[in-house]
Amino acid sequence: MRVKDVKKVVLAYSGGLDTSVILKWLQTAYRAEVVTFTADLGQGEELGPAREKALLLGIRPENIFMDDLRETFVKDFVFPMFRANALYEGTYLLGTSIARPLIAQRQIEIAEAVGADAVAHGATGKGNDQVRFELSYYALKPDVKVIAPWREWDLTSRTRLIEFAEAHQIPIAKDKRGEAPFSVDANLLHSSSEGKILEEPWDAPDEMVWQRTISPMDAKDEVTEITIEFERGDAVGINGERMSPATLLTRLNALGRENGIGRLDLVENRFVGMKSRGCYETPGGTILHVAHRAMESITLDREAAHLKDSLMPRYAELIYNGFWFAPERRMLQALIDESQKSVSGTVRLKLYKGNTIVTGRQSPNSLYSMKHVTFEDDQGAYDQFDAQGFIKLNALRLRLGAMAGRRGGAL
Repeated sequence: MRVKDVKKVVLAYSGGLDTSVILKWLQTAYRAEVVTFTADLGQGEELGPAREKALLLGIRPENIFMDDLRETFVKDFVFPMFRANALYEGTYLLGTSIARPLIAQRQIEIAEAVGADAVAHGATGKGNDQVRFELSYYALKPDVKVIAPWREWDLTSRTRLIEFAEAHQIPIAKDKRGEAPFSVDANLLHSSSEGKILEEPWDAPDEMVWQRTISPMDAKDEVTEITIEFERGDAVGINGERMSPATLLTRLNALGRENGIGRLDLVENRFVGMKSRGCYETPGGTILHVAHRAMESITLDREAAHLKDSLMPRYAELIYNGFWFAPERRMLQALIDESQKSVSGTVRLKLYKGNTIVTGRQSPNSLYSMKHVTFEDDQGAYDQFDAQGFIKLNALRLRLGAMAGRRGGAL
């Protein structure tokens, strides 16, 4: 990209060392007017210092955007994903992945509002986030210019970043002058830690890695019993108290934290091709995932549930790889949302030392028929003799194969 092509750029800005260096680098390398955007997604950090640092670095007040997106994040991104029971590679609840399209969406909205011709992010050239941000940018504004400093500059080490910061009078927290032991990303759904001391997959993570949960071994030795209420696939209340999406997830996070729920040590396959090791904490999300599956167990038709489960890995992969705004994700979402029309009712759970245990479920839309399933006299609700024909018809192809000498499933 030619420097002269960029006049104004919207930067996804956290106020940390990396994005503060990027801010100054955009001003010096591109000589562009910089607009900063900081999203509150429930990461648990005070955002005021980011504003103060942006002002210190010469950003005009009208060019500093700080948005509380917690409710939007949970309602329009987390909850639709949880309707799908999405797990990447069978275990990861996609806490980082689902935040990126929202940040990108708001960046583009700001870029259009202020007349910016470019957007910038602080993702490295080795990870997934660069893909997630940029696929979202292009889906929403196909002609936008994208600046990814980590793919352009020569600041290839923490030492070089600090030298640049000191040369340009960028404030550096004392703990940033040494090597951080690992990298952290957080939002209302999760916290993830990776890199450095976590790069060797054989080494057990130190307890300091875990940001949001008590160790299951140290959690209280008593059961916490809760109920979660659902409407059309979304959680709407806890213990009979209705609450907003972000408030509900915050409450579940607190319950998960004190009961040691939601830790995951995972080696995953990045979209760019390499494997990476991450330690994830999703306390409230883990409880919600278990409860939602329990709610579906009595409200979804068997074939609808099995079809939905068969599509889930593809849906999860689309989110992980950054295709939230792609037509195939929206098509799958329409199918998933259609399946959730009857997923309403209440699930009862026990939380105990890292475990989320379902103890009851009820729904006005329940497909569970006591009359049909009982071991007692069903008074003619189910004719057991019908099973004979059902079995024989399903066995017909097996019998014909055996008659032809193809016993034991031989082709």
